[in-house]
Amino acid sequence: MRPVITPAESARLDAASETPVPVLMERAGLAVAIAAARMGAGYGTRVTVLAGPGNNGGDGYVAARILLERGVDVAVRCLGYPKGDSAPNRHHAIAAARAGVPMSPLGDPAPCDLLVDALFGAGFHGVLPGEAIPWTEHDAPVLAVDLPSGLDGTAGTTEGPAFRAARTITFQALRTGHLIGSGPDLSGEIEVVDIGLGEPRPEWKLCEDADAPVPPRPRNAHKWSAGSVAVVGGSAGILGAAVIAARASLEFGAGAVRLLVPRDLRAQAAAMDPGLLTGVSGDEVPDADTVLTEAARFEVMALGPGLGSGGEELVAAILRRWDRPLVLDADGVNAATIDALAARLAPTILTPHAGEFERLTGDAATPAAAASLAEKTGAVVLLKGAPTFVIGADVWVVNSGGPELATIGTGDVLTGMVAALIARGMEPEAAARTAAHHHGRAGAALAPVTSVTATGLLAEIGRFAW
Repeated sequence: MRPVITPAESARLDAASETPVPVLMERAGLAVAIAAARMGAGYGTRVTVLAGPGNNGGDGYVAARILLERGVDVAVRCLGYPKGDSAPNRHHAIAAARAGVPMSPLGDPAPCDLLVDALFGAGFHGVLPGEAIPWTEHDAPVLAVDLPSGLDGTAGTTEGPAFRAARTITFQALRTGHLIGSGPDLSGEIEVVDIGLGEPRPEWKLCEDADAPVPPRPRNAHKWSAGSVAVVGGSAGILGAAVIAARASLEFGAGAVRLLVPRDLRAQAAAMDPGLLTGVSGDEVPDADTVLTEAARFEVMALGPGLGSGGEELVAAILRRWDRPLVLDADGVNAATIDALAARLAPTILTPHAGEFERLTGDAATPAAAASLAEKTGAVVLLKGAPTFVIGADVWVVNSGGPELATIGTGDVLTGMVAALIARGMEPEAAARTAAHHHGRAGAALAPVTSVTATGLLAEIGRFAW
């Protein structure tokens, strides 16, 4: 787990640290200088450091002094003077000047081989000063200190021009603004350096491989003990969504999967995948009594893929009467209400994309709104997007995948994966987090060699199931 913090938490860490600020700044500046060297800053290389008036600028002054000592042709362009006569950044600015670092006002952009953006830190919000804006168009690669100037460190938004970094070096923990909004596009490769601050209080937890375990299958398992899933959905023209979700459950380790689709689509569904058990439900919209009877043997239900419109009565009945874990997706989410979700006693996992989330809640699909929905309903909310958020007792952010997953049907694959892991014995929040993480990994593994489609993803996810 990697902690993700807000700028406010970053400021708290700074204030609470027992290490003097000049020492912290020296460590941060050394890390910046090392990162610059990794980007090619060596003897004779022209490096321009843009230094702001705050602590971020202080890191830049330290980096400039260290780079000069190593033969780099470095110069500092200053946006104003360091704040305060005894401020740590002023101390380091004086040290850099005494070491011989050339300094001048920000002025117009000049050619260089590497641009170090040390103008503003994670607490920035608003619009860059006018004299800084021409530098955002510089053609040299940018190394950003803390985060690219012009980017809001909390929301990942911009209100005007911002620097686009090839690499960002930040301290102690990722900031929320690195991972959402424009943050991933502007931050480039992000390196987190420990400079000796205390343990952060994370706003979010970034999921890593160790946070996404998959359960083993016992040696003496059989198809019913290995985990069973009932998938309810499918309608004319979008039957494939239900088939994909059911197939994904099998591929991700469920021992038995039944697909409950309208009666007139049963033969078609069976032909699409003979490995699935196919059951009869209603004529068009499945009938709740039949669904509940045929699903009675199964441990988990996934409801909604390809269900189509008009499923409000079915969804309401399932929410009220199904007393086992339920993964609600697609048209299942569209047909639900917050009150009905809140009334459920059994575990519920919601897997909406942004549009479905907004239809259900009336709110924009943000992490804060998803956390509110989880609190109101008691459900685990898996908010699909870039990145994906999994919210239950904790707020997890999953960024293992990328734009390759933006194709029809990949969300149905994820639904089946979540259901399979719950059937295999995982707690709902852990199952949602693990499925989302490996869903992204599978997409990322395919992307370098082929276009990612739902059917291709089905063939890939089994590598991550065990």
